[in-house]
Amino acid sequence: MGQVSTQQFRQEKPQRNSDFDLAAIGSGLVFAQSLPELTAALEAGGSSATAVIQAPPGTGKTTLVPPLVANLVAARSGGPARILVTQPRRVAARSAARRLATLDSSSLGTRVGFTVRGENTTGADTRIEFVTPGILLRRLISDPGLESVDAVIIDEVHERGLETDLLVGMLREVHELRGDLVLVAMSATLDAPRFAQLLGDSSGAGRAPVVDCPAALYPLETVWAPPVAPRLTDRGVSRTFLAHVAATATAAHAEAIAADPSIDALVFVPGAWEVAEVAARIRTRAQGTEVLELHGQITPALQDRAVSGRERGAAARIIVSTSLAESSLTVPGVRLVIDSGLAREPRRDAAREMSGLVTVSASRAASVQRAGRAARQGPGTVVRCFEEKGFAAAPAHPRAEITVADLTSAALILACWGAPGGAGMHLPEAPPSSSMAAATSVLAQLGALDEGGLATSLGRRLAGVPADPRLGRALLDGAPLLGAGNVAQFVALLAGDYRAQGADLEALLVALRHGNHPQSSAWKRESSRLERIARQETTGKAAVVSPIGKLQPEAGLGMVVALAFPGRVARRVQDATGTTYLFASGTRAGLPASSPLAHHRWLAVAEVARAAGRDAAGTGALIRAAAPIDEATALLAASHLETEGTSVVFARGKLTARREHRLGAIGLNSTPVQATRDQGRAAVLVALRENGLGMLKFAPAAQLLRSRLALLNRELGSPWPAMDDASLLDGAGNWLAPELEALAAGRPPGSLDLADALRRLLPWPEATAMEELVPERLAVPSGSKIRITYPGVEEPEAPPVVAVKLQECFGLAASPALVRGRVPVLFHLLSPAGRPLAVTDDLASFWSGPYAQVRAENRGRYPKHPWPEDPWSAPATKHVKKRM
Repeated sequence: MGQVSTQQFRQEKPQRNSDFDLAAIGSGLVFAQSLPELTAALEAGGSSATAVIQAPPGTGKTTLVPPLVANLVAARSGGPARILVTQPRRVAARSAARRLATLDSSSLGTRVGFTVRGENTTGADTRIEFVTPGILLRRLISDPGLESVDAVIIDEVHERGLETDLLVGMLREVHELRGDLVLVAMSATLDAPRFAQLLGDSSGAGRAPVVDCPAALYPLETVWAPPVAPRLTDRGVSRTFLAHVAATATAAHAEAIAADPSIDALVFVPGAWEVAEVAARIRTRAQGTEVLELHGQITPALQDRAVSGRERGAAARIIVSTSLAESSLTVPGVRLVIDSGLAREPRRDAAREMSGLVTVSASRAASVQRAGRAARQGPGTVVRCFEEKGFAAAPAHPRAEITVADLTSAALILACWGAPGGAGMHLPEAPPSSSMAAATSVLAQLGALDEGGLATSLGRRLAGVPADPRLGRALLDGAPLLGAGNVAQFVALLAGDYRAQGADLEALLVALRHGNHPQSSAWKRESSRLERIARQETTGKAAVVSPIGKLQPEAGLGMVVALAFPGRVARRVQDATGTTYLFASGTRAGLPASSPLAHHRWLAVAEVARAAGRDAAGTGALIRAAAPIDEATALLAASHLETEGTSVVFARGKLTARREHRLGAIGLNSTPVQATRDQGRAAVLVALRENGLGMLKFAPAAQLLRSRLALLNRELGSPWPAMDDASLLDGAGNWLAPELEALAAGRPPGSLDLADALRRLLPWPEATAMEELVPERLAVPSGSKIRITYPGVEEPEAPPVVAVKLQECFGLAASPALVRGRVPVLFHLLSPAGRPLAVTDDLASFWSGPYAQVRAENRGRYPKHPWPEDPWSAPATKHVKKRM
């Protein structure tokens, strides 16, 4: 389709008074030329149309697509439409709504509004509502049909956020069931075909139409400014590197505004702490420049100020931001980008049951997105504070969040949706089974899932709390015990992205309460919001009397941490450093050096991360945030992990039994007891499976029987038992039961008759034919019965061997075969002195050929023994000629 101007489109589609004026809204936006193509695609799809839009950042898709869809739906239905548009971040939702309302010449909250956590600017007349994915997920749980909504537009699907991925799968199902819901996905990168297939019809035969839009970037200059020192250390982002970023940004911006005073700069660093650090350093260098911070923890007013253009005559600006400004926002005036090349992404360590954000090199796609911020409104420059070869070595795209993140919240949403684990859903990527299993295990312990994996009533309540389900459970359980206000403060502390010096959460709480922390305001707002939720959820419920007495605020903090993360209740290990802690989950972790928490015996740990070197006390894991508790609090909060029982261990040939009181992996007390016979047998079996069959001693008779049975199993299969280690260990509780009891009683392994034990595995009546199938000895023409050497279990393809003097086989023309002729015997034909002369499993061929040479070489060496010219008719013998 050729390009069509906005004015042409306006003339072809006459507007009603309630329509959005697309010509005015789209003036100067590149995506305006794609409106006719999108209109045709949606009109062809009818009342349940789908489409995927592929348009680079800055083209105006977020501004133009929602009002176009609103106009089309209104024209179809004859009345005003309700359109939902998701934005991956709160600041992006607010900014998009304000921009569209301004271009529409309407007041925010009338025709256009937004809803984000803690803020709603919509009304009865709102036609386009921008929301975050989390808001829409909770709406879907309470209203699965979205009955009052006519269309949903999912923006920034390319970012592969976990909540957005879930929305794609859930909204596809709503679209299939309703038949009158318009569904549009928008992507800034070239992955549109994946989503076109996902939004296609349920049979999989069709795809949603894809509407493309050309890039809108001006020329972009790239400058490389790598640091001298490494960007990352064992403790995180290097302060030296952050100083380099600040100095580079200050110098580059000074040079840019010398040429054009209207240029603003945007600096990308990985997290809120780095934003504050770099911004503070720039302020000391860039006098007369306004330095703004942009991340999720600052107030909405400060966020909006950062993403708004500067007023006429105002000072030049440098905005220091997290990845929040990477793709879903256009910051007016930015023509210079300084990129640290670092990003913060979720990671899950299944081995240590740890989840959290880690700092990594940004993907190439993210770096390109960041650079593009500088060339949206004119020629721009990107300064990359890393080496060019580092860019080439970076991953092409960030990993989809569903593949690396903790899935507890996602699993709860899917359980509420009626699709435990995502079963049967069309998701952009399936969740890893191990991560989903771990998440459902956590939810089951919280009481959020029933036996079928569906959400319980508590699970649905937790899904309505905008926090991790573990924190939601701590909020609901802790409010009657500690008071809604206190618990809300504690949960807000745990939910936020705050850095606890020395891992001390109590000190961080004090700083936030007294306003001595740069994020105190954000924490107080979140505390107030959570307090309202806690009061609503606990209204009418009786107060709980604590079994550990009246809790002080500090103890209450530890209690809430322990309620949220019972597996991370930890007790100090008596090691050389005194800073190593054993978690109830079995993980070990160390406190940071000089942490004020080191003298506490018990901790409730909120955050733990991988670490190396001395910081982790040699454990490989570092405690980043924790609060002290006592044993009574630990037992109360993690009561479902408390056990009492007898532990029986067999080691070094000795059985020991102790009565133990444990909190998960933490032993509380232990006393020696006498093990029962069953306990002893079970302990030896555990040791045997851990150490292998090498713990036993197979005598030659037992080895022979095992080898014979192994050959039968190889050739005939069932019912002949398998003799490999894994199979024997798997059934050892049955065939080896008496011997296990004997070992538990103290008998040495060498005294056991394992041949008798193996005979318990013989199948009856088939075992009566065993001597015929795999005899112990083979009769040869001399009358001797020669022992057959069967291949060991570790040599399954080796043949059975008979080592016999050559003279004893005269006249034996056909080579014998075992197991009803299936397995030829390999003959090792020996000299009278027992030395090997020939190896063959074809005696007829040997007598007819090689024997003549063997005879010529050995008749003089062994003259007393017969070496006939005709071995076929010569009598076989084991004696010398004289005795014959």
